[in-house]
Amino acid sequence: MKTLLVVYHSLTGGTEQMARALAAGAAAEDGVAASLRHASAAQASDVIAADGYVFATPENLAAISGLMKDFFDRCYYPALDRISGRPYAALVCAGSDGQNAVRQIERIVTGWRLRRVAEPLIVCTRAQTADEILAPKTIARDELDRCRQLGAALAAGLAMGAF
Repeated sequence: MKTLLVVYHSLTGGTEQMARALAAGAAAEDGVAASLRHASAAQASDVIAADGYVFATPENLAAISGLMKDFFDRCYYPALDRISGRPYAALVCAGSDGQNAVRQIERIVTGWRLRRVAEPLIVCTRAQTADEILAPKTIARDELDRCRQLGAALAAGLAMGAF
């Protein structure tokens, strides 16, 4: 059984919806278990045990969330040189464009020598005011379908050994 670890942080629910949809798509594939972990609960042992990864974060002040950064800070060195070559993808729930959050993830996982196997999936909510940014999010069905499809594709690739 292969494991796809989905590490996420969500303050307003948008990123969590995306991560859960992705995990549901992955779980539908035979031979792959989707392990969904909140960034505050994910441990280096989870990272080391997994066969592939999805890192899901909101865009906060044009960056990954603080709890995602904390996850990487806690797990980076214990996993270093133990997960090289494994596949990963990224999800970003953004208010603006999400590109800097993607760049941060890419820079971090470069040190882990992970291999990006899908384009980052960014959902832009266009939340720009304080009230909009802090309000609970509802991600559109078509965007959640994209997340499910990505999860299914990642799981299929893991199951057949494509990555």
